[in-house]
Amino acid sequence: MKDLKFEQKRSLSRLEAADQLTALADALREGGEARLELSPGTLSLRIPDDLRSEIEVEIGDGEIELEIEFKWPTARTRKAPSRTEAGAEKATERKTGPAKPGRSTTATSRSRSAKRSAG
Repeated sequence: MKDLKFEQKRSLSRLEAADQLTALADALREGGEARLELSPGTLSLRIPDDLRSEIEVEIGDGEIELEIEFKWPTARTRKAPSRTEAGAEKATERKTGPAKPGRSTTATSRSRSAKRSAG
């Protein structure tokens, strides 16, 4: 069973269809929380950096059907650090020692500073 399903069928002018696709393209480009104006309301979606797509074209019975589908998981996934981030992390470890699991070295430094100024 689906958690949520929204489906809208209506006739559009070519200009209205272009506006709808432009709004979707802008939301995809910006990522994060995207708000799409769909009458009668607004649909808000979290759009991740990576997603899967499927394009399907069917021609028959005097019609052309074009479907563009995007899929992504509903759960937030942790992105692996890029090479430059990983390199910076290793350089920090060499200077300060390895970080303890579950703790950020920045948070630890702030805690020490706060204790010094409080004491």
